[in-house]
Amino acid sequence: MDPTLRLERQCWAAGDQVVVGIDEVGRGSWAGPVTVAAVVPAREHLSGVRDSKAIARAKRPQVAAEVQTWAQAVGVGHASPQECDEWGMTEALRQAAMRALAQIESQGFVADRIILDGSHNYLGLGDRVITVVKGDTSILAVAAASCVAKVVRDEIMTNESENFPPYGFESNVGYPAPIHKVALAGYGPSAIHRRSWVFMDALPWRNLAPAPGRLL
Repeated sequence: MDPTLRLERQCWAAGDQVVVGIDEVGRGSWAGPVTVAAVVPAREHLSGVRDSKAIARAKRPQVAAEVQTWAQAVGVGHASPQECDEWGMTEALRQAAMRALAQIESQGFVADRIILDGSHNYLGLGDRVITVVKGDTSILAVAAASCVAKVVRDEIMTNESENFPPYGFESNVGYPAPIHKVALAGYGPSAIHRRSWVFMDALPWRNLAPAPGRLL
């Protein structure tokens, strides 16, 4: 089944004027930011929106653009690789989400109800938050947030591929693909790798020459 506004409509009927769907991208990446999008859905259905993983990469920008036109407000927040290292993933997600929420608040929308993908309420905002496992496949606002976050983060990592060419970020966007693993083994981490992640423990990189574009 395609995502619907069923849960959002239940929230509106219960008196929640501003309902926000939130999803993240980049939690499992080895490099780059973790990105969170917050979407205030319109009250009419938007067709063609699904979890970003179920949409072909070439089509995602079009879907994300349609979400931007359809939604009442959209916010995107990031936590940098350095912040992911410093805070750990749970706090990095929370900070990125709060930055996304701050963006929609600047557009005049303060969330009465937040629908968060997954089972863990990392926002720490109490009963304002509803968690929905696989919400990006069933909740339209969450699926819309998934698409926006994915397109924004993929663009960031594609741009970074010009600065750090050996790692193949234009294709793997920081995830542990074969070319990425080979580059890490040969050159070590770039300036945008998450240095506290466990994959770093197995790399024989410390005595090797830095990769092109790497900043020490």
